[in-house]
Amino acid sequence: MRVDSQILLNCGASVNEAIDSSGRKWIPDSKFLTTNDSLSSTANSQDPSLPSTVPYMHSRIFKSETTYKFPISPTSRHWLRLHFYPSSYDQFDSASAFFSVSAAGFTLLHNFSASLTAQSLTQAYLITEFTINHVNSPLLRLTFTPLLGFAFINGIEIVPTPEIFPPQRNAYAMQTMFRLNVGGQFFISDSPDSRTWYDDSPHIYGAGFGLAARADSDVAVAYPSPEFKLVAPPDVYKTARTMGPNSTLNVNYNLTWILDVDANFTYLVRLHFCDFIFGKVNQRVFFVFINNRTVETDADVVAWAGGRGAPVYKDYRVGGDNQIWLALHPNPESKPQYYDSILNGIEVFKLNDTKGSLAGPNPIPSPNESATATHASRSRKSVVVIVLSACVVAAFGVVFIVGFLKHRKTRGSEEGVSWIPIYGSWSRSSGSSSSQMISSRLCRHFSLGEMRGATNGFSESCVVGVGGFGKVYRGCIDGNATEVAVKRAHPSSQQGLNEFLNEIELLSKLRHRHLVSLIGACEENNEMILVYDYMANGTLREHLYDKNNDSTTTTTTTTLSWKQRLGICIGAARGIHYLHTGAKHPIIHRDVKTTNILLDDKWVAKVSDFGLSKTGHGLDQAHVSTVVKGSFGYLDPEYYRLQQLTDKSDVYSLGVVLLEVLCARPPIDPSLPNEQICLADWALRSYSNGGIHEMIDPRTRGEINPECLKHYIETALNCLSHDSVDRPSMGQVLSSLEYCLKLQIGE
Repeated sequence: MRVDSQILLNCGASVNEAIDSSGRKWIPDSKFLTTNDSLSSTANSQDPSLPSTVPYMHSRIFKSETTYKFPISPTSRHWLRLHFYPSSYDQFDSASAFFSVSAAGFTLLHNFSASLTAQSLTQAYLITEFTINHVNSPLLRLTFTPLLGFAFINGIEIVPTPEIFPPQRNAYAMQTMFRLNVGGQFFISDSPDSRTWYDDSPHIYGAGFGLAARADSDVAVAYPSPEFKLVAPPDVYKTARTMGPNSTLNVNYNLTWILDVDANFTYLVRLHFCDFIFGKVNQRVFFVFINNRTVETDADVVAWAGGRGAPVYKDYRVGGDNQIWLALHPNPESKPQYYDSILNGIEVFKLNDTKGSLAGPNPIPSPNESATATHASRSRKSVVVIVLSACVVAAFGVVFIVGFLKHRKTRGSEEGVSWIPIYGSWSRSSGSSSSQMISSRLCRHFSLGEMRGATNGFSESCVVGVGGFGKVYRGCIDGNATEVAVKRAHPSSQQGLNEFLNEIELLSKLRHRHLVSLIGACEENNEMILVYDYMANGTLREHLYDKNNDSTTTTTTTTLSWKQRLGICIGAARGIHYLHTGAKHPIIHRDVKTTNILLDDKWVAKVSDFGLSKTGHGLDQAHVSTVVKGSFGYLDPEYYRLQQLTDKSDVYSLGVVLLEVLCARPPIDPSLPNEQICLADWALRSYSNGGIHEMIDPRTRGEINPECLKHYIETALNCLSHDSVDRPSMGQVLSSLEYCLKLQIGE
C-alpha cells in the first residue's frame, strides 16, 4: 500500500477508526510496525487542556528499538508530525523516558524527554513538526530508540508537503520551530496539510507591541498564482502588526520579536508580507534586521508585491546563537509618506547539521522557565500546540529610546545598534486626551461607541458579574468574531484611575497560560473600561457553593469534582508563581481570592484583577512598604500588622483559597457561630483538635484519596503560618499541589 495522501496514526489504539475534535480520522498504527514487541497503553488521566482524546489518550510503548515503515513516494516532501502526551501509562511514567527518533537517515530527536519539554513549556502535550524529502527508498522508516527507560508516541501524522520551499532546501530535513500569525489569532489552516499558526504576541520584545490590524471585509488577498496560496492561507495575509499611526513615536522604537531556538544550527526564516492598507509605492518603507544585521534597507511591500492586498514572502538564512532577534524600523531616508512598518507572518525552520541531525538539548526546567511559555526554553523542541483562548492582543507601544540608529547602505553585512527601551510616565493631565494615553501604551484602544456596540448599550442582560471595580458584561468585538468580557468601572467604585492604569501596565507585559489576557481598554467621557478574553465558566467561587451569592451572575454553576478542584488550584498557583518569579521584576498580586480566579471553557484557571498588584522587592529588599489593600478574609495578618508586603502575602491568600475549595464556604461568614466565622482561624483550630474533616464539602468528601487529603490540608495550613518566614514559597506550594494530584490519581 502506497501512502501518498495523508495518514494519521492513533498510536496504541485498537479501534479501526477514531475522530478527533477537528473531525479528522485517525487509524491504528499496528500494521505499520516492523515488530510485535511493543506495547499499547492508555493514559491514567486526561489533562483538561487536551483538545481531544484522539490521539493523546492511547500510547505506543517501546522498550527496544522499533521501526515504523511507511510506503510513500520517494520523490516528494512530507510533513511528519509527532504527538506526545507525557502522562503515566499503567506502570510506565513518561518522566523516566529518554529516547531518540530518526527518519530517512536524519536524527530528529536525541535523548529527548517529552516530560521535561512539556514542563518547561507548561503544556500538557506537544507536537513536533518536521519536513523530510525522502529520496532513497520507497519506504520511509521512522525509528524510536529508547536510551533510558523506554520510548513512546501517541500520534503520528504523515502529510504531503506542497512545493513551498526553495529547490536548494530539498536536500535538508527541517524542523518547524515557529509559525506565527503576526497580529492575528491562533488557527489551524483548512488546507489539506493542516498547518497550525500561533499568536505572535508572546514573542514580542519590550513595550513596543505596535498595533494589530485586520483587513476590511472587502479586501481580498490577491494571490499571484494558485500555487502561492499553498505558501500561507488568507487568514495570515489579512492580519498584520504595524507600528501604529504616530510617526514621531515610530521612529523612536523597533518592533521586535525574540524567538528562542537551539544554538549551533542554521535556520530558514520566512517573513510574510501583505499591505492591505496602502496601495502605492513609497507609502511605507522600512528596515528589516535579523540578529542585529540589516537584511533589508528599503522594504516596500507594495513595490515587492505589485499592489494593495498582494502577498509576498522573503526567505533568509540565519545561523548562530540560541535566539533569533527580528526587528522592523521605519526608514526615514527613503522619505516615505508614513514612518511605519508591517509584518503578517513569521516562520522559522531549523535545517539539519552536517551530521544529519536536528536534535537539540532538552530544556532544563527552572522556576522561571516552568512558569512561562513565553520564555519557556532555550531549546524549542517543536511547534507546541498551545490551546489558548483565541484573542487579538492589539497594542500600541510607547518606548523611549536612548541613542539613534545610524544606518549604512551595505545590505546583509551591517550590524544594527540595539535599541534600549525606557518606559515613560503615564499620568492624567488636562493637556492630553484619554485616547492618546491608552494608545500610547501597551494595549488596544476602544472607543466608547465600540464598547456600547459590543455590549448592546451596556444592557443589563449582558451582565455576567459585579465586582469592586464595577459590572462585567459579556460582549463581542471585531464584527462578532471575538467574544470578550467588558469590565466597566462604576462611578462610585473605590478602585479608581490608579488601579485602572496599573491593570493595563501589568497585564500588557504579561503573557501566561494561567493569567487572564487583556485585549484593550477604553477611557472616554470619564469612563474606565477594560476588555479581556471571555471566560466561559466564570469565577471559581461561583462553582464552589450550592447557590450563587451574587445574583447578577449568569454563569451556570457546576459542581466541581475534587480532581477538577485540584487542577484549578494548581493552575492558579502556576499563574501566581509566574508573577513572583517569571516576570522581569517580581509582582505581588495582593488580591488573590476565588472571585479573581477565572475559568475558561476548558476549566483552565486564569488569575485576574491586577488593579492592586505591586511590583515586588529586589534581591536586596525583604519587603515592599505599602498601604494595606486586599480583601477581608484573604488578607495576610502580618501584612496588615506591619504594612510590609511580601510574596508570602499572596501565599497566605492562596492558603485561604485552598481551604475555600476544600470546604466550599466563604472565608468570612457572619451567619455562623463566632468560632466559625473566619474560615482560616476555624481550620487551624479544627486541625489542632482533629476535627478538620468535618469541614470538608460533603459533595467531594467521599472521592478524596486520604493521603491526598492529608497532604493538601498540610499545604493549605502551612500557607497560613502566622509568620511569613514559616510559609512556603509559591513554588513550593505549586510542587505540593502537583504532588497532591499524583496522590489523588494513584501515581
